[in-house]
Amino acid sequence: MKIGIYGGTFNPIHMGHMEAARFASEELGLDRLYLIPAGIPPHKEIAGGSPAPEQRLAMTELAAEAVGPAAKASDMELRRKGKSYTLDTVKEIRERHPHARLYLLMGTDMFLTFHQWRDPEKLAKLCTLCAFRRSEKDGAELFAAQREKLETDFDADIVTMDLPRIVEISSTQLRAALADGQGMEYLDPAVYGYILREGLYGVKRDLRRLSLDELRFVALSMLKRTRVPHVLGTEETAARLALRWGEDEETARRAALLHDCTKKLNGEQHRALLRQYDISLDAEEEREEKLYHAVTGAAVARHVFGVPPEMESAIRWHTTGKADMTTLEKIIYLADYIEPTRDFCDLTELRALAFEDLDGAMLLGLTMAVRDLKKRGAAVHSNSARAMDYLKGKQP
Repeated sequence: MKIGIYGGTFNPIHMGHMEAARFASEELGLDRLYLIPAGIPPHKEIAGGSPAPEQRLAMTELAAEAVGPAAKASDMELRRKGKSYTLDTVKEIRERHPHARLYLLMGTDMFLTFHQWRDPEKLAKLCTLCAFRRSEKDGAELFAAQREKLETDFDADIVTMDLPRIVEISSTQLRAALADGQGMEYLDPAVYGYILREGLYGVKRDLRRLSLDELRFVALSMLKRTRVPHVLGTEETAARLALRWGEDEETARRAALLHDCTKKLNGEQHRALLRQYDISLDAEEEREEKLYHAVTGAAVARHVFGVPPEMESAIRWHTTGKADMTTLEKIIYLADYIEPTRDFCDLTELRALAFEDLDGAMLLGLTMAVRDLKKRGAAVHSNSARAMDYLKGKQP
């Protein structure tokens, strides 16, 4: 098993870190790559006014999802008391994985000062050092003398690599840029969305007055990475349906972006939101945790993002539907069902019908959903049945 270890203050973690992590993971064939925010860095102080440790960890978790399946954020240095010495971290990982080959990833500055670290000889015996260029000014000749020194003094096993894409930014520069309203291009979209949502680095926004682009970033920060294509597909489908059926396109986009905003929460987190917003579930919803996100998502959309009642209702009913739905409610229900990444069944007819006969598409979509639930032995909410009966009653 090959394990990479990449630590730093990650304040914030940016595209430079991510490009290096992604390339090293692929180049070395890593089975696991730990991205580890430092608790108390031994070589420098964390800048005043920086995010809390748990916020740096949350940004690292979002970035790890984007790096790839091998990447995983770890809080081991945040949990450990005292300064975050790399030797202690590598020892802990070695104890967990006694037979793995460990690679310690580092940029130019860290590599050139490695001999000044705490117990560098012990550290060199525990892992392979993997050093990569972090700027255009770094080159193979810059590594040569240091590599020879570390191999001679510590019998170090060293791998050096040139990154194919170099992101010329430091976290210090990025923090200043963010405070000045710039720098978002150096961040993963979900990480930038988290910064917007939490108001970090001087990026202050009223969450109830976000632009559409800002809301999209924030929405991405609230999703599992695997759900992002679905939500973006739902947004685009909702926009097309809104244009077809005379609804406001931006309203449809905003509702679509938020329709799954609490989807990744667990049952207890959903119940905490229900208590916070004093919401009672009906007996059927109480039994089916998979329905919680529509209820809690609507509440968060209203209370956190200040959406108007028609958008809140569209989010609320996007899972089960209900009788006598508004046009916007139908659009979000169908967009969620037929967006391009959906492939659980043949949706060709439903996708075409959604742009020809909105009520006919709703009836077909509900019928297909109910059939699928029954096939899987899952409960069918009575609101879905009432929605179908209502639409059947409207048929000529």
